[in-house]
Amino acid sequence: KNKNKMVAYHSILRRGSRAALNSLAFANCGGKLTCSYSSVPNVMTAAVIRETGPSSVMKIEKDYPTPKLNPGSVLIKNKFSGINFIDTYHRSGLYKRDLPFIGGQEGGGFVAATSPEAEAQGVKVGDRVAYSSVFQTYAEYTAVPAHKVVTVPEEIPLDVAVSCGVQGMTAHYLTHSAHAQLIKPGEWMLIHGTGSGTCQWAAQMAKLRGYKVIGTCSKSKVDIAKGTGVDELIVYDEAPGTSYEDYSSVDLVPKVMEITNGQGVKCVIDGIGLATWETSIEVLATKGIFVSFGNASGAVPAFPPLKLINKSAFLTRPKLNDYTQTREELMWRANDIFGWIKSGELKVAVDRCFPLDQAKEGHDYLEAGKSRGKVLYEIN
Repeated sequence: KNKNKMVAYHSILRRGSRAALNSLAFANCGGKLTCSYSSVPNVMTAAVIRETGPSSVMKIEKDYPTPKLNPGSVLIKNKFSGINFIDTYHRSGLYKRDLPFIGGQEGGGFVAATSPEAEAQGVKVGDRVAYSSVFQTYAEYTAVPAHKVVTVPEEIPLDVAVSCGVQGMTAHYLTHSAHAQLIKPGEWMLIHGTGSGTCQWAAQMAKLRGYKVIGTCSKSKVDIAKGTGVDELIVYDEAPGTSYEDYSSVDLVPKVMEITNGQGVKCVIDGIGLATWETSIEVLATKGIFVSFGNASGAVPAFPPLKLINKSAFLTRPKLNDYTQTREELMWRANDIFGWIKSGELKVAVDRCFPLDQAKEGHDYLEAGKSRGKVLYEIN
């Protein structure tokens, strides 16, 4: 009997039916919609980092302790976990973490257990949810503060909803908030890397905001970048043996100045880092802002503020947590994103789903610049 229930549970997980899972959870929890924590296994499968370094340091462990359900939190049975560049920075040691740790910081699945505080917020066992800015998501289970949980509308597939976490939320704050309103509708914005990842989202959102957008991409990703609706596209050759742009193959500054009639752009969104930061500053218009949010080619080095004086330029180095600090801000961004997806105004491309036991391969794929959209782990 229990085996049949487990088969039904996994079948429902694959279909992603929240109503059906609620029904099964209700039955399996003795008719109570709050599942006992004792029904959750003591150990789980997870991709664990016990030393920092290359992708090979991530190891799949089948007996990692399942996280405890803390006050104000819920326990999520993950179906998907997102793979992001920031995960590679944690794994490599660029961003420091206490060892050992489980990789990842976004995911989604079904609520397996709730705390009383979470129930008071309206979160129920069986709810189909997504979340981000929570560590340790490359695992079967993740303990998530209830205020970070977003219920996924039935019209949106769960893999797409998980993709809305780090990359979607980041694109939203980059195009809506981080530039401090120093750019207005009708003015020019330069977005690097519009053929992959976060900046596919950012380019579309920038257009929804009414900005004129210059995108950049490699030759192999022209179709993707054009599909975002950018007004102008600057195409780079690819670095030998990779899908990454060779940023020395095109002289960016004169091209941007030609497009903008010599004025430059009011905002640059740059997740590339080391290879692009100097030209990002050079193409700014007077009182423009350089939004540096990533290190795909390496970290931006320290530089003197005098480098900004020619344009009286602004610089910000933002992070997602500071732009989703309150429940209200999180839901504003989530509701915008889900609304645009449902209306067809925002296209989300899920590129690859790796099984969790291919954790190394997932990071290798992302770091090689091969992604043409969101990259996920699927967790069974």
